[in-house]
Amino acid sequence: MAQKIAVIDYGMGNLRSVSKAVEHVAGDAQVRVTDDPGFIANADRVVFPGQGAARECMAAIGKHHLNQAVLHAAKGKPFLGICMGLQVLMGHSEENDGTELLNLLPGKVQRFDGLATGDSGLPLKIPHMGWSPIRQLRTHALWHGIPDHSRFYFVHSYRVVPDDVSLIAATADYGVRFTAAIERDNLFATQFHPEKSADVGLRLLKNFVNWGV
Repeated sequence: MAQKIAVIDYGMGNLRSVSKAVEHVAGDAQVRVTDDPGFIANADRVVFPGQGAARECMAAIGKHHLNQAVLHAAKGKPFLGICMGLQVLMGHSEENDGTELLNLLPGKVQRFDGLATGDSGLPLKIPHMGWSPIRQLRTHALWHGIPDHSRFYFVHSYRVVPDDVSLIAATADYGVRFTAAIERDNLFATQFHPEKSADVGLRLLKNFVNWGV
């Protein structure tokens, strides 16, 4: 039987590009953009994409009654968070003078301001937008076939700082070294956008579709 892959729809994020990229690599799998907690609970794999502001993201998740669906999926099946889908897994964000997040993983989300400085000594533009190489810190199924220091596409003003640094699966640099990906058990989440990252991004998504946790 073909597996079911849920792309969580909470009213924000570039859902079409994510779902199309997953469909491209998923073979005969059923890929559905959905806010149905029942489908998410019964899906074989879950993708949690996102973009925008943390407070609006948390409000939208609550409006769609998806808090528990996201948490249960992230604890119990292959789960891929993308961009804001990584950040909201932390405990707290500095955005909007402080925003409480899902608190699945202890840690915080900090703005780049005051930290990112270019070679000229001048502040780098925020958001960090464009292609950056990443450093893979450990072997993982989702890195299969992806050379270390491959370039992925980023769009973000905030960076994740997990309390447990052993969760960090990859880093990148933008004036300061920051977390580019985290992993724990069945969960993998990226600050970069694999759906916008050409061949290496599609390879990561394919690895996720085939990931046997």
